Amino acid sequence: MAVRKFKPTTPGQRHKIIGTFEEVTASVPEKSLVCGKRSTGGRNTIGKMTMRYIGGGHKQKFRFIDFKREKDGVPAVVKTIEYDPNRSARIALLYYADGEKRYIIAPNGLKVGATVMSGAEAAPEVGNALPLQNIPVGTVIHNIELRPGQGALLVRSAGNFAQLTSREGRYCVIKLPSGETRLILSACKATVGSVGNSDHALESSGKAGRSRWLGRRPHNRGVVMNPHDHPMGGGEGRQSGGHPRSRKGLYAKGLKTRAPKKQSNKYIIERANKK
Repeated sequence: MAVRKFKPTTPGQRHKIIGTFEEVTASVPEKSLVCGKRSTGGRNTIGKMTMRYIGGGHKQKFRFIDFKREKDGVPAVVKTIEYDPNRSARIALLYYADGEKRYIIAPNGLKVGATVMSGAEAAPEVGNALPLQNIPVGTVIHNIELRPGQGALLVRSAGNFAQLTSREGRYCVIKLPSGETRLILSACKATVGSVGNSDHALESSGKAGRSRWLGRRPHNRGVVMNPHDHPMGGGEGRQSGGHPRSRKGLYAKGLKTRAPKKQSNKYIIERANKK
């Protein structure tokens, strides 16, 4: 995938950088795999705002994505590559040999007409989902499960990939995009390859209106608020704001929020961004 830059014929075009959508082959989603998506505007069931800076935006439909890949041994043909408004990655529509249709996250290099499969007997090729114990050491992977059969939870956004570095008994050692190295059960499934749409990080809105189309309202900084609205607010003239902290007073830079006795700590070999 590539990105497009524009001539600055308008202020909004000057800094606008968007994807080319050259890999997208269909503009209308598969009707049996979508449902309506209700917009909340950040309000709960009684109308009280519980999440700020949310509202408006274009109407969207939710696409059901197959993160479990439990149709083992049944080959599927990639019919289309599509845009999904609910995620940064592209999605691929699969037609299985038994007639079923499913969406998956489209990995880098997956083309229309390619055949993919899941299961222990599948080859370790791009788009195939198989248990970690059947994937060669050093392979680039994504869509990784944390528990067998639970469905992929890790490495699902555009351009991301993890690497299977080694094996230790019943576990595999995975290096995640954050730099964290952790153990994951060998029976858990992962998909071979990296997530597509890798140029997503290079995109730039160019104007505030594009954020509004995505349902994001203007975000106020804490330092411009009054003292009763934010711990960093108040002061005569422009103040530094003191220590960076959240609206509820929690430090925003460097405060560890992970539970110190969390059960899964024993599976983490090396923390992300360790100084």
